[in-house]
Amino acid sequence: MPYRSIRGHIRYTSRKPERLGHERGREFFNISQQADGTDVLQAHCEIDDAPSVTRDIVQALRHSDSAPLDCSVRLTVGDKFEGSGWFRFTDKVAECETFNQRDGRISQRIELAAPVQWMQCHPIAGDSLLMRLYDLSKGPGKQHFPHMMLSSPDHRGATGPLLFKMGFSLVYVGETEITVEAGTFRARHFQVTDTAADLPEEHPPYNVWCTADDDYLLLRAEVEGYMQTRYELAEVQYFESHEGVTSAQEPATEPAI
Repeated sequence: MPYRSIRGHIRYTSRKPERLGHERGREFFNISQQADGTDVLQAHCEIDDAPSVTRDIVQALRHSDSAPLDCSVRLTVGDKFEGSGWFRFTDKVAECETFNQRDGRISQRIELAAPVQWMQCHPIAGDSLLMRLYDLSKGPGKQHFPHMMLSSPDHRGATGPLLFKMGFSLVYVGETEITVEAGTFRARHFQVTDTAADLPEEHPPYNVWCTADDDYLLLRAEVEGYMQTRYELAEVQYFESHEGVTSAQEPATEPAI
């Protein structure tokens, strides 16, 4: 059966004046767009800043709107195992089986009034897939999404994993052209906001640029406030397979007409 795969490398750098441009981490990801309408995101994430964080995730999403289906997370913090877990979602139930250093073994089963719209497992590559939730037909503006879940309420995703309920808003600023290490792309610019009501500490302002196409590929993201960090697409490759034959494609880096 035909499928499409996007593989890439995201570089994490600091925007703090004393560390401007200093590499502080990295992420390697693969997005498999499968024939049944499912996207599977695999990501290996490394944050060098102490305490260091290493995260491995496999997350299945509905391609049309990024609604979560299932995922697994394994987390190492400060070079020590922190936790691992498995999550599953239906229209009526969210459930997980996890173990972490703080809480031990956890089994959660949450009855839902409405389906979960997004599961945030903290890979940066996933932050652009989140933007599929925004209804572009309404143009630039703000839309609120009350039915979200996180695997960790920590800003770096360095706790858990477990199910944490919250809501927040997405702001669509508009289209632009940006140049990153991987090339020049036509991009959609979004912002994440209204996190104060549910998180233990409000997340600093967060800007995300993704490709202006159906892939919603992460191009750049910037966190302001105390974090002052940048995430940028350094490399990308596209692969397509049909009837058992796989071919590589060059990224479409020319701006759309």
